Amino acid sequence: MTSSIKAAEPQIDSADESVGPRIKWYRSTFYNATIIGLANLCAPGIWSAMNSLGAGGTASPQLVNTANALTFCLMILTCYFSSAIVHYIGIKGALIFGTIGYAPYAAGLYTNSRYGLEWLELFGAALCGISAGVFWMAEAAICIAYPEPWNKGKALGYWLTYRLSGQIIGGAVNVALNKDRSSAGSVSYTVYILFIALQAAGPFVALLLNKPSQVQRKDGKKVVLEILEHPWYELKKTAQLFVTKNFLLIIPLIGQAVFSEAVFFTYLASFFSVRARALGSLLGGIVAVTGGNLLGHWLDRVNVPLKKRVRITYIIILTLQGAFWIWATILITEYKVTQPTLDWDDEGFGRGFAVFIFLTLGFQLNYLYLYFVIQNLAGHNEVLVIRYAALLRGTESAWQALSYGLEALTAFIDGGGIYMNFALWAISLIPGWLVVRHFGAAKDGSTSSLSSPAEPASEHEVQEEDLKA
Repeated sequence: MTSSIKAAEPQIDSADESVGPRIKWYRSTFYNATIIGLANLCAPGIWSAMNSLGAGGTASPQLVNTANALTFCLMILTCYFSSAIVHYIGIKGALIFGTIGYAPYAAGLYTNSRYGLEWLELFGAALCGISAGVFWMAEAAICIAYPEPWNKGKALGYWLTYRLSGQIIGGAVNVALNKDRSSAGSVSYTVYILFIALQAAGPFVALLLNKPSQVQRKDGKKVVLEILEHPWYELKKTAQLFVTKNFLLIIPLIGQAVFSEAVFFTYLASFFSVRARALGSLLGGIVAVTGGNLLGHWLDRVNVPLKKRVRITYIIILTLQGAFWIWATILITEYKVTQPTLDWDDEGFGRGFAVFIFLTLGFQLNYLYLYFVIQNLAGHNEVLVIRYAALLRGTESAWQALSYGLEALTAFIDGGGIYMNFALWAISLIPGWLVVRHFGAAKDGSTSSLSSPAEPASEHEVQEEDLKA
């Protein structure tokens, strides 16, 4: 039986950058990384731009957190069914479909900000959730499968730069528009006009992506990323992969990484002025872009054994994250009593503002590292790329639905999210280590991924591999 999914050349630890046939620039992996990045900028990037202003730029975080919780709840379902959707419309079609629902959500924020109309914000959040889950799966699978093996880390950093560019653009615009607003409140509603226009352009940008069969790689390998088996078969295999030991062990690691987004953005909205929130959006994005690209280049250092790269990165990222949560816990315990609205002219602004910047950086580093983990879990069994991408993004959505749902509760805003995320971080340390310590630790001394045959697996081998670990 043929494989149900075919994908790109597997993740390998090699610096072989031999040039194959002449590559057309508009078929190159760099071109496609740019297009997927621009599509990300127009869709989740602008969503992040609004979110990074704290509570979507509105005065009160409760409604926006409720809307975001609804979005992520629906994304859990659409992520799970995304492999079936790819069967019918292909990976490029899935990406295009995934960009459609973002603009209605931005429109909902605009009508709420200007007219106090709340129903469109919730309706837009629902449409966003239906499409965004498919987008998340598609972009993850593309970013894992399209690049050459020696470019995967850099490609991930480059792609995620565009996501954060939305946050940077939104922050820059809002610093300019709100530089004189030193009080709490909502962001100028005129900002949303720009956001809506950019998100409406998302489907047209996604149309420029090459189909997998059109991509030209420097190593000459063809990219084939498609679902051939019946959708119900894919759903069954995806469900089986979810309950394997290795994936279950990284669920807390995923949770501590993505739960934080709602936490630190609600923190920003609750304790800082409008212009301070705009500045946070701008500086947080710049710092995260810098850190993410440095991490991507480090992960591609093939002259350093994979085992060493994996372990050093895990220890550094998780240690820093723990330090950030200790800092945030001390501050939120104080702010629960004082209830400040901090502006950049105020005493004590720096120590409260800096922790937001560092938590934004930590989110980006964790986010990129999770893709590196998924690459290595999929290993040489390329048939697992779409399934793991769907599971990663669906699990992220579940954690973020929980996070935004809890942050919508008034009683939870004053510190509950920070305390809970600190606990999640502690819980994730050992289970995550039990998985990543095996990367590059093959008995033969090789630096290969966790478990993969040298050649693409047959369907029978893939079925057995799905149930391993």
